[in-house]
Amino acid sequence: MFIDRVRTKLMAGAGGNGCTSFRREKYVAKGGPNGGDGGHGGEMYFVASSRLSTLQDIKFHSVWIGKKGVHGKGSDMHGKNGEDSLILVPVGTVVHDWDTGEILADLAEDGQRFSAARGGKGGKGNARFATSTNRVPRFHEVGEPGQIVEYRLDLKLLADIGIVGLPNAGKSTFLARVTAATPKIGDYPFTTISPNLGVVELSDYRTLNVADIPGIIEGAAEGKGLGHDFLRHIERTKVLLFFIDPGEEDPVETLRILENELAKHSEVFETRPRVVAFTKADVTEYRDLFEAHTDKIPNLRFISSATGEGVDALLEELWQALDRYNKEQEGLVIEGDSIVEYVYDAPFKIECVDDGFIVEGKNVVRAVRMTDFTNEEAILHLDKKFSKMGLYKALKRLGAEEGQTIYVGDVEMEYHK
Repeated sequence: MFIDRVRTKLMAGAGGNGCTSFRREKYVAKGGPNGGDGGHGGEMYFVASSRLSTLQDIKFHSVWIGKKGVHGKGSDMHGKNGEDSLILVPVGTVVHDWDTGEILADLAEDGQRFSAARGGKGGKGNARFATSTNRVPRFHEVGEPGQIVEYRLDLKLLADIGIVGLPNAGKSTFLARVTAATPKIGDYPFTTISPNLGVVELSDYRTLNVADIPGIIEGAAEGKGLGHDFLRHIERTKVLLFFIDPGEEDPVETLRILENELAKHSEVFETRPRVVAFTKADVTEYRDLFEAHTDKIPNLRFISSATGEGVDALLEELWQALDRYNKEQEGLVIEGDSIVEYVYDAPFKIECVDDGFIVEGKNVVRAVRMTDFTNEEAILHLDKKFSKMGLYKALKRLGAEEGQTIYVGDVEMEYHK
């Protein structure tokens, strides 16, 4: 089953809780705090693997849960960090934010990875909070929850040559002849219902990766037919090979339709080299049609996948077009020095609402999530953190009044001057 678009949810590992503990060794007077820290939660990564060719595994395993960090223990024993989770995806997978659709990563190389969900920070044990004025801290931090995110994964095949044509133009027959691929071949429209990929072996150890895309019809870019679902697969192809059946009512109009649908789908196709070939040269009456169109379509090729006529010459032309394209890309030079722009990121943001204020900010939310609200000392420690951050001063400047609600993450607190 070929699956090239999925939705997935990741829940990274939570950090382990810190520990509240004190030394109780025999003959050791006034034993101090010795609670260890909790381990950090495991990170989650998408990793591109050439062993996979579809997103099927993720389709049927849509929710992934990371490894938790181990809680801290007494005697200054720190918890073990949770193991990182590696989620394998095919090479060519594009990672989108589910809510915004923004592209976050393009995993185009084998082994390339993307940090998809951040593990929670482990809580500190009470030994971390011992000071000259508080020698016996009786609280610890709880582990931070792991990040929960949703993504849309799109698979775009990586191929050198993308074969484009109307249904039954002979694309699958050509792929079966020049590669070891075994696409379904039939004498009815839309025989190919999913992309096929094959490798052509040429002389001198040269190879071509060829992708056969399901037939494209007029209006494909707007959703007609099957080809529109797979147009994105040829966005990565470096050379476009147009196959046209000479038996079409107007082959020139057929070429125009194909080029128009590609242009509607993406502007990237404008820069791609293209080769045009008439297929089915083994049909006698098609030879006159080919001769009649050599002036209308420049550099037109004529091949027969059934007999092999013209196939070798076409493959050589494709290789030369690919070689020229690769050299052109290697010769691109980006002028000017790269500039690194440093943008100030405020420690928190405050939004006024009807009954109080909403406070957002990575460090503020993390501090709240790692506080044990059943422990009075832990709450006092959070109060000091907020004071050092300048949160109370900011709220005062915004006119916060006694008893108003302060929302931080999932927690509601009451403001007191």
